[in-house]
Amino acid sequence: MQIKRTFSGAAWESKVGYCRGLRVGNQIYISGTVSIDAAGNVFAPDDAYAQAKRCFEIIQQALQDLDADLSNVVRTQMFVTDISRWAEFGKAHQEFLGENPPAATMVEVKSLVEPTILIEIEVDAILNSLDN
Repeated sequence: MQIKRTFSGAAWESKVGYCRGLRVGNQIYISGTVSIDAAGNVFAPDDAYAQAKRCFEIIQQALQDLDADLSNVVRTQMFVTDISRWAEFGKAHQEFLGENPPAATMVEVKSLVEPTILIEIEVDAILNSLDN
């Protein structure tokens, strides 16, 4: 079975040895995605909603690179550093995925790779057919 990969250019991809997303047949797996800008800096350091929104923008691009879109998402996992801000994170989730709601999990973690990163999101998606 053919494997297709996509990279976002994040410095961590080459340092750690992973890709942003991977497609195997009709299944797609998007790695934990954090809110970084084009220069590799943390985007919106204290804005939970803006960080979540930026994560979904990066995820959306990775899905497109793998011949999919947000309607193909079947599962999200959100790792957040402050669960009391769940509504801010959830607002972005609703805006990007509300038309086709996936199974979703949000859990609080002690910290992420940079102290100002508030959320990291993983996504699984399934294409409707192997022909896509």
